[in-house]
Amino acid sequence: MTTAKENAIDFIKKLPDNLNVEEIAYKLYVNEKINKAQEQIREGKYISHEEVKEKMKKWL
Repeated sequence: MTTAKENAIDFIKKLPDNLNVEEIAYKLYVNEKINKAQEQIREGKYISHEEVKEKMKKWL
């Protein structure tokens, strides 16, 4: 099993060489959020579009 550090290094190695530290940090952040969201979807931890629309009716 790979560590978070190893995953980050592998991810960074695939990025273009002309990025600054801020851009690399942002891309790491977005990648992590996407990975977490995909994991939640696999685990069934999400609400459907229809459920969101019903909840929004209360607010609007």
